[in-house]
Amino acid sequence: MDEQEFRTSAFTAQEDGETRMLHPLACTETQRTEVIGAYDLAGYRESGGLDDLAAFAAELCDTPVALVSLVEADHQQFLAAVGFDQPQTERDTSFCAQAMMAADPVTVVPDAREDARFAGFSLVVGAPHIRFYAGARLLSHEGVPLGAICVISPEPRPQGLTDFQRRGLEILATAVMGRLQDRRAQREHLQTVEESDARIADSERRFRTLADTMPQMVWSTLPDGYHDYYNARWYDFTGMPDGSTDGAAWSGVFHPEDQDRARARWQHSLATGEPYQIEYRLRHRDGTYRWVLGRALPIRDAQGQITRWFGTCTDIHEQKLALEEREIVSQELSHRIKNIFAVISGLIGFAARSHPGFAGIASDLRDRITALGRAHDFVRPHSEQSRPRSRQDSLHGLLDDLFEPYRGRSEARIRVSGDDVLVDDRSATPLALLFHELATNAAKYGALSVMAGMVDLEVQRQGDMVQLCWIERDGPVLEAAPVHAGFGSQLVELSAVRQLGGEVERDWNPTGLVVTIRVPLASFRRP
Repeated sequence: MDEQEFRTSAFTAQEDGETRMLHPLACTETQRTEVIGAYDLAGYRESGGLDDLAAFAAELCDTPVALVSLVEADHQQFLAAVGFDQPQTERDTSFCAQAMMAADPVTVVPDAREDARFAGFSLVVGAPHIRFYAGARLLSHEGVPLGAICVISPEPRPQGLTDFQRRGLEILATAVMGRLQDRRAQREHLQTVEESDARIADSERRFRTLADTMPQMVWSTLPDGYHDYYNARWYDFTGMPDGSTDGAAWSGVFHPEDQDRARARWQHSLATGEPYQIEYRLRHRDGTYRWVLGRALPIRDAQGQITRWFGTCTDIHEQKLALEEREIVSQELSHRIKNIFAVISGLIGFAARSHPGFAGIASDLRDRITALGRAHDFVRPHSEQSRPRSRQDSLHGLLDDLFEPYRGRSEARIRVSGDDVLVDDRSATPLALLFHELATNAAKYGALSVMAGMVDLEVQRQGDMVQLCWIERDGPVLEAAPVHAGFGSQLVELSAVRQLGGEVERDWNPTGLVVTIRVPLASFRRP
């Protein structure tokens, strides 16, 4: 029976009435060569790594020759040999090539001269005149046949092997494959490490190339904040020698006034894992200090632990100067507008003194001008020193400023509650006129005209609308609604309806006036 017949018939066996494959017969010689190559067995015989197993096989089976063979495409080479000097033989005279393909784990040939498969082999006809052969096949963990561990004698042995010797030969085959598998695993591990190192090195080269082409300064640190990398842009900007700012030395190029602040913010990010962002001044290579924006984010592993920080420094010096100049111009314009309000109020007062009959109207007009001035002062650009305590985009903050003149000794007489709404300079003017008129009327005729009177202003967001409910209580009893609407009422309508696009509803309760104003949310602030 030739090798192809063995491939197609010898690799099935019956077990519990079912046919099972002992190992894959379909593997080609190319596939076998690839698997053999994975073991890196060149020169393995010189290492003597399997000599003890071959020696024990010879002793176990009482034969003068024992071999561990690796069957390749054209030859079989011997990884270990006892009593045999040739390092390899031709495959077409190989007993092990047949043994590794057999269905039985151990192949026994009592007398090769009497076996048609081997009788014509040169190693049988000539030296070393093989008569008895027994070999246990070697299978890779994929089930690919590699060769055999075998014992040979020039004397025939009709009785073959004892059960003990057969079992021992199988165990020795397993031991051989165990050692070869260890060698393969080590080689694959080294290849994996080398490939991983190569990928990491390639990734590092790509990162550094990308980082060096960026206009920003790029840096990275270890999890504890130790700076160990800066791109070329950093050294070009600072003029510092390579490596001179590693570790904590980076803070030395910060402006002295910014060092403690930047270090405290960085330590906070390291302690909490929060993103790092701060503006500070960095010393340029020409000795001047320039404003930069520093940012950093942590890289985390699968367990959420920080493995590295990556950050950038962006030169924002020109933008910073432009913003400062814009703020100065804006503040100057706001100051001049405020002066205009003051001049208008002065002119009104001067006209009232010249025309006594105009005094009442002049007073109301001056108060309205003052209310507009308060609204403008709330939303105008401010410096850090002049900025109001309340947020400049807060409706509650604007109302608190407007109602400051009506504050009692112990508490505010106009109490604002409910939802806050974002406002801008566009809505501040009509809102100021609207609530100034309501407060003024309450002080003249309503709840605020008596010491015990109070006003509640409730703000409630209702989808895309905002409801503002003005509720007066504990003031004079209202007999009925006024017959004619005064200028103040018209001004309320003008502000709420025409300018803010809302609607106004008044309820003249005997216990106090209730004014409900509904305004679209979009009217308070530009998108």
